Amino acid sequence: MKVFISADIEGTAFTTVWPEATKGEIDYPRAARQMTMEVKAACEGAIAAGAEYILVKDAHSTGTNIDLNELPSCCELIRSGNGSPRAMVEGIEQGFDAAMFIGYHSAAGKIGNPLSHTFTTQTTQVLLNGEDCSEFMLYSWCAAYYGVPTVFLSGDKMLIEDSMHLHPMLRTVWAKDGFGGYTRCRQPQLVCDLIRRESEAALQQDLSAAKCELPKHFDLRISYKEHRNAVRYSFYPGFELLDSHTTHMETDDYFELLRCVPFVF
Repeated sequence: MKVFISADIEGTAFTTVWPEATKGEIDYPRAARQMTMEVKAACEGAIAAGAEYILVKDAHSTGTNIDLNELPSCCELIRSGNGSPRAMVEGIEQGFDAAMFIGYHSAAGKIGNPLSHTFTTQTTQVLLNGEDCSEFMLYSWCAAYYGVPTVFLSGDKMLIEDSMHLHPMLRTVWAKDGFGGYTRCRQPQLVCDLIRRESEAALQQDLSAAKCELPKHFDLRISYKEHRNAVRYSFYPGFELLDSHTTHMETDDYFELLRCVPFVF
């Protein structure tokens, strides 16, 4: 079994304020350690379920957060990035049996995580086909684009509640709940234990029944905090300015939607 894992940091067990998620800040090493431990737990669960190869994408910021020394020997780690539209799932391709997402967070504007955002902090809301679009939605659908089913998600409680309908056999672990500027966090080791258990169970399912069917058409609307950004990004091919803060594009090709993300966020 070949498994793909994408990992972020803002949905891990205790991250609550931006310095914890920012390399160079005094609180960052502790958060990066927890990110590594949650990925390690997912890898151990995957191996228990029969995984022989695991590719991990370090998908937070610089992509240089996870300590590869802590991961099992069957793992490879993609660090940093190359500008590909696959971004947070760089390395995903046909041939993987399943994808798992660790440490993900709520979408831009959502109240369940103080660090909620979608790809950038410049936006107040991102809608994809009328739904608040999280990074999990965006990139788990990218996995589906390559025929890879997403079977596991860990992150904040609101993200999980918002995402259950996206994939038919999604198993989850919530690491913390939030309201406005605060978080109520589960004990970090407990979170790792739950991730290990639930990721194993997720991969023991009938993976042929776990695939989701992507919509035939995609409608993307991005609302920016600054109207000057809305104007600037409306000039990207295929976009239009809906109002002083909102841009809009439509396409039938999901890859074209992914292609625009690095340029309009």
